[in-house]
Amino acid sequence: MPDTVIKVENLSKRYRIGERQPYKTIRESLVNAFKAPFHRPTVLGHPSSVIDHPSSVASPRSSVDNILWALKDVSFEVKQGEVVGIIGRNGAGKSTLLKILSKITEPTEGRIELKGRVGSLLEVGTGFHPELTGHENIYLYGAILGMDRLEITRKFDEIVAFAELEKFVDTPVKHYSSGMYMRLAFAVAAHLEPEILLVDEVLAVGDAAFQKKCLGKMEDVATGGRTILFVSHNMQAIRSLCQSVIHFDAGQIVASGAPSTIIAKYLSDLEGMDSEKSWFLASAPGNHEIKLLQIGVFDENGAPAGVYSSSKDFYVQMKFSANSLHSALCVGFDLVTPEGVVVARSYQTDLPQDECPKITIGENHWRCLIPKGLLNAGTYYLSPKIGMHNMYWIVNMDAIIKFEVILDHGISPFWNVLDAHNRPGIIAPILKWSIADFT
Repeated sequence: MPDTVIKVENLSKRYRIGERQPYKTIRESLVNAFKAPFHRPTVLGHPSSVIDHPSSVASPRSSVDNILWALKDVSFEVKQGEVVGIIGRNGAGKSTLLKILSKITEPTEGRIELKGRVGSLLEVGTGFHPELTGHENIYLYGAILGMDRLEITRKFDEIVAFAELEKFVDTPVKHYSSGMYMRLAFAVAAHLEPEILLVDEVLAVGDAAFQKKCLGKMEDVATGGRTILFVSHNMQAIRSLCQSVIHFDAGQIVASGAPSTIIAKYLSDLEGMDSEKSWFLASAPGNHEIKLLQIGVFDENGAPAGVYSSSKDFYVQMKFSANSLHSALCVGFDLVTPEGVVVARSYQTDLPQDECPKITIGENHWRCLIPKGLLNAGTYYLSPKIGMHNMYWIVNMDAIIKFEVILDHGISPFWNVLDAHNRPGIIAPILKWSIADFT
């Protein structure tokens, strides 16, 4: 039987809203994270921090209202060689868990036992220096991630080949495109050889071809017998990579099991979801560059009906506020099935440049046509995606919009209603048929 390499017992992490937490630079945290010894259990227990320790005396002005439990009484075990996915809405505690396992932050309560060296892919590219060449940054970044010089030298050619940057390895990275930068960063990080690998959404960067390559690398790591914890909003990647899935909500584990079962239940149990959602500017998801104010599905009359006919056009509408203009800014969404399969991802930048809507400072109102005669009957979800192309996400959310499609196009007169609603396939386009002339 495989050994247990990650054991988490009654883990909790408490924050006091408005109080300053002890600060570590990400470089210090990454160096500490990769100093764990080979094949020797690492145990994390109660920290000594006065601010976060549960036995610390509260100030007279403190109250239960300013306490936030990012994690509460979390317990699970992971066997050697397992690939475990972690899903949940933003703020569910997923990233906090990985930061504790990586020793970036300390737990308030509970105990963790780790057997083997821990590698973290939490913030790809941290530590690159723009004035240094790609060659020099490989050694710098590798050292930050805990690799010694001999190990980096041994893997240098493999790293460069994976990043596809042989011609530019001696060029300062300040001259790299965003895609080149991210390829090199991932290539260095992905060629570590820890027994336990923690991955937090880093596969969301890069173009489609490189994301596929990254997923292939993750599969190679998994088949090599190493243990992986994989946090992602990409349900399709979770399904393809992971043997089991843990669903977090409000800092607690609410379900765990087979990927198909947990993902389907996670999407179907998202309460309060309808075909339109709006935010006030102060609380809207995003950052100082851009904030998402609204996303929804609307019929041809501009109403958020919730149920849409496949024989009529309908629209995904997004409203956002922009404070800066950037040519790499992508605004779009994932269209997702109840099983977590991404039907399609659409950005405004998919269009030719002269047809692409232009972002302006202030509020922007855009819509994307879902053409009639495309989708099959069923339930669909929208996950908003806004980011700087190949660099970083600004808004990267799980499904927050839910809508239904009724199939009423292309139905054969020989079908009955039951046949129509059970037509196989995610899409149901009407394709043109004709008599072929092979002469």
